Amino acid sequence: MSRRAAGATAGFAALIFCFYIAGRYFGVANRVEGHLGSALVSLALALAPYWAFGFGFDGFLRARLKSRAIRILTPAALILSYLAFTISRGEFRWDMCSGMMAVFLLIPVLLETRAPAPSWRDWAALAVLGIAVDLHVFDRAWPVPGLSAMPKLLFVDVGLYGYLVIRPIGGVGFDFAARLSDLRNGLREFLWFTPIALAFGLATSFLHVHAIAASPLWFGAGWLFTLFFVAIPEELFFRGLMLNLMERRMGTRWALVASSILFGLAHFNKRAKYFNWRYVILAAIAGVFYGRAWLKERSLLASSITHATVDTVWSIWLR
Repeated sequence: MSRRAAGATAGFAALIFCFYIAGRYFGVANRVEGHLGSALVSLALALAPYWAFGFGFDGFLRARLKSRAIRILTPAALILSYLAFTISRGEFRWDMCSGMMAVFLLIPVLLETRAPAPSWRDWAALAVLGIAVDLHVFDRAWPVPGLSAMPKLLFVDVGLYGYLVIRPIGGVGFDFAARLSDLRNGLREFLWFTPIALAFGLATSFLHVHAIAASPLWFGAGWLFTLFFVAIPEELFFRGLMLNLMERRMGTRWALVASSILFGLAHFNKRAKYFNWRYVILAAIAGVFYGRAWLKERSLLASSITHATVDTVWSIWLR
């Protein structure tokens, strides 16, 4: 085993342990009602491709998956994460299973093409993934509070597979070999965005200051959860894929503006029954700074650090 692979394996084991600690801290371990083992197996199966792609697993797959049929069918294995959790609990649902399987197979079918990127197939693939996540179509697949984001991890897996293995478009920036510049660029954009967010949020009563003391464990666990379940998936979709593809048609500046507006609109139904215009505006502004962090060195870790820090600070002190 190479040094990089050994490090990735050790890091993955540490990551699962960290999520175990976070799950106990936030009460998720109690809510799975004696099925903690199957929950951890399900999480590990969903996170394994996600983590492995961050350490070059796409090159390994591209060198070995020569048959078109095998390339298309391979993502079907992602359903094992769902089966591991639901069968032992007696909560298996055919509609959830068949619906996710359809997405897992449709993405490689759409992206199995030599047409220059972007093409209508790219926009169709992004639409399928975006609708499945944004409209919470499969949230009931893991019917336990705190685990409804699990389908998002599987769609991240198939999105990565589609754009790193089936149709490698380059410039995505999905790499877990962290650099000091990722932290520097990510935190810089957080500091630039903070006064704008506070001014707008407090003026419109969208943000409310909560003077509470958060323990390092609380902040750290919340940040880690946000990074892997919210920030990286959204940054992959809106920056690594959407901004990346738009830039090829309309240039960097307009692609940044357009992708940020779409990022804002994706939040239209958050914390509101109908259209949350304040959330849309603030998210669109945030999208500009997340995009700037990604564009600096084409690094999703950088923009995800900005994103995760914004969301964690907001959820603890400003929601």
